[in-house]
Amino acid sequence: MRSIGEMARDGGLSVSALRFYDRAGVLVPAWVDPVSGYRWYEPEQLPEARLLARLRRAGMPLADIRLVLAGWAGADTELVRGLLEAHLRRLELGLSDARSEFSTLRALLDRRENPMTSLRTAAATSATRVSTSPLELAAALDTVRFAAGSDPELPMLAGVLFDVEGDELRLVATDRYRMAVARTRTTGHDGPRTQVLVPLPLADAMRALLTGGEPVRLVVEGDRVTLEAGDRQTAGQVVGHEFPDYRRLIHLPAGRRVPIDTAAFRAALENGPVRTSEAGEPDGGPRDLSVLRVAEDGTVVVCDDGDAGDAGDDDRDNVGVNREFLLHALTAGARDELVLELGAPTAPLVIRRPDDEDAFSLLMPVRLEN
Repeated sequence: MRSIGEMARDGGLSVSALRFYDRAGVLVPAWVDPVSGYRWYEPEQLPEARLLARLRRAGMPLADIRLVLAGWAGADTELVRGLLEAHLRRLELGLSDARSEFSTLRALLDRRENPMTSLRTAAATSATRVSTSPLELAAALDTVRFAAGSDPELPMLAGVLFDVEGDELRLVATDRYRMAVARTRTTGHDGPRTQVLVPLPLADAMRALLTGGEPVRLVVEGDRVTLEAGDRQTAGQVVGHEFPDYRRLIHLPAGRRVPIDTAAFRAALENGPVRTSEAGEPDGGPRDLSVLRVAEDGTVVVCDDGDAGDAGDDDRDNVGVNREFLLHALTAGARDELVLELGAPTAPLVIRRPDDEDAFSLLMPVRLEN
């Protein structure tokens, strides 16, 4: 017998995925310990797990996977071949459609001017120098660092945006599924708005310098950024890609704001019920979800499946969110009390600081499936 951890390691599926496929009735363990709840699998189930992992990597829908697994060991493989060929045709048609759309988009991009080139061009002609509090800058970096991307296919997200305008320095990071924004006050800047994307290793090196009480100075000159703290400094090249226009992404319809005790809410998430998404983020594998709703007394509760409703009708007002991401956002909030802003189930969940409207995180919701 294999434990769930051994099955995950040998079968190419995560433990979370195996739990999901058990609940979905796709790959049910041979035995579940009635006391501990531990799942155990027969050796004969390992080939099924590996087959399941391959089908999921190929993006086959769960309904088809059920039929493939059911027919795989049978003598009549016609159904299995038919399902595989049908899915391959869907993938080929989808790829053809995507190529057509991307070809059109590239043509549109070629015909339009890039309005964002002026930001760094202005910075390249003259240096930008601002001073700020090391404590405020450290807090801002701590607020946004968790949301930075790591996908090598999207280098424009693999860093922290430093956006200098007027007497403010805004820091922004996003990996598409979450975004964090913070700010610190500055002095000494009276020039045009300047944006640079600081790579994560350099951002971490900057954070390590922010230990004193005297103001630090940020210098942007061309494609190089430097942080000076007394007689110490760290410097490096900025990321040579444009960051998305985050200001368009944070203008959301107002949701319902609910104050929370951070420690108590964290405990409710860690010990409360979870659902598992069939396809989560960012690697496409299942993810543990916390399902939230605002109760009649105005508090935020973590729903179990009974609260959500088997038919799905009651899910219309619930918000599903990646539990791990939410826990990270609570830690980055760095307050004993925070404010959750919940809108429609399709709108991002916002985690705000009650004392600073300009420091917040956005978490993209996950579609709930019953």
